[in-house]
Amino acid sequence: MHTLDPPASLLELCELMAQHPLLVLTGAGISTPSGIPAYRDQDGVRHGKAPMMLQEFLGSAAARRRYWARSMIGWPKVWQARPNAAHQALARLAAGRRIAGLITQNVDGLHQQAGSEGVIELHGNLHRVRCLDCGKILRRSEIQTWLEEENAYLQGVEAVLAPDGDARLAVEYLEGFRIPWCPCCGSDLLKPDVVFYGEGVPAEQTEAASLGIEQAAALLVVGSTVMTYSSFRLCRSIAEQGKPLVAINQGAMRADVLLNLKIERPCEQVLPWLAERLRAA
Repeated sequence: MHTLDPPASLLELCELMAQHPLLVLTGAGISTPSGIPAYRDQDGVRHGKAPMMLQEFLGSAAARRRYWARSMIGWPKVWQARPNAAHQALARLAAGRRIAGLITQNVDGLHQQAGSEGVIELHGNLHRVRCLDCGKILRRSEIQTWLEEENAYLQGVEAVLAPDGDARLAVEYLEGFRIPWCPCCGSDLLKPDVVFYGEGVPAEQTEAASLGIEQAAALLVVGSTVMTYSSFRLCRSIAEQGKPLVAINQGAMRADVLLNLKIERPCEQVLPWLAERLRAA
């Protein structure tokens, strides 16, 4: 039994969800309880070094070496992560037809692990790798096996973990690192199937998200500051259509002025409470 002393705003959200299924947009805050670091703090301020830009990755073999060396150390944290109570509650809410669709900015695949279906992944999925020359899709776990075999000297190296399967690795570890290559065409232009900084969201995901907004009765944002334009534009669009915009998020949001309702409590507490309450309704 999930016990929570609900504020009026939470009861209002519960009533809204009882009337209409909501479209949900999730961000890094839903996965931090699963041990995956976020880029931004609760005030929406990005911390740590800026992530690698797309043009840097494409234009420099040294940059790709740096990326894959750091990823070899950091990716297992994503691989080992498991859905938390918030992911599981969203899957239950969807099964109970309280959610009309699920859009995520996260690349960790935890929604699917929790049982959610038809997830629109705005920024891709870190568990896939794409060859930019021949288009072959590979499993990231296969790449990890190859990396560990070919770069055994990095096994056991300690590094500070960073968001999206990255790690802060000392530069001296990069010399001699072997980067992966495509088993189909031999290219070394393998890229995780995620949207890098400086790269646009694929048209298919953009169109699917826009259609979801058009058809939705309301939008519920969970665990996101919506600082990226790809997420903020969805909030702005739902507001421009005169539909409710609600958030479960602790801290400042780019869309704060657009919100009709905001619940500043941990989503891993609020969502299970909602799922249980609405199941009994």
